[in-house]
Amino acid sequence: MCLILQIETATASCSVALARDGEVVGVKQINERNMHAGVITLFIDELIAAAGVGYNDLDAIAVSSGPGSYTGLRIGVSTAKGLCFALDKPLIAIETLEAMAYGILSSEGYNQETDTLLCPMIDARRMEVFTTVFNAKGERIKPTSADVIDENSFSDLLKNSKMLFFGDGAEKCRAALSGNANALFSIPFINSATGLTQKAFEKFNNKEFEDVAYFEPYYLKDFIAGKKAL
Repeated sequence: MCLILQIETATASCSVALARDGEVVGVKQINERNMHAGVITLFIDELIAAAGVGYNDLDAIAVSSGPGSYTGLRIGVSTAKGLCFALDKPLIAIETLEAMAYGILSSEGYNQETDTLLCPMIDARRMEVFTTVFNAKGERIKPTSADVIDENSFSDLLKNSKMLFFGDGAEKCRAALSGNANALFSIPFINSATGLTQKAFEKFNNKEFEDVAYFEPYYLKDFIAGKKAL
């Protein structure tokens, strides 16, 4: 049996899930900014207790590694590393955008036979987003990048394929992209630790673990502190 605790804090959502042998057995989450530090350990405690297991029963800790919110990533990765050190368990890292795509692919009613491309987007301020593109099989076809979105973005892909845009960065791009009939925005999406399940289980079986001492989040961009309001 493989029991993995999964942590997602890269966006506004603070989400913790527990998966056994690649199947989610419990999840606790809230989709509200600036709540991560106050609730993440409480969510983990409640999830462990509800599952009727102990911390030492965990086989690994998986964390959403970014890109995303600088503060959110620091909280999630620090929590994951602390648990790994304390419990002597391996650390598994899943890129946030990949986890988002797998969250869609594993959702009920999603038809993987479609040729629709998946474009997860994370808000990176103003009209910039962290983004990448996957096909319906979960294969990456565009590198992860920080892009400023306008009406010409993804034009090469949208010319021949439908694309589903989702995530907290997608809504602000709707006006720029919705003039193209192949640009789809219809599916509501909340980032969740359940999206880590498939890749975390695969990495555990393949023993693809991180060096806990040296692992850092994937920020993609340097942190820029905002000015305090007077």
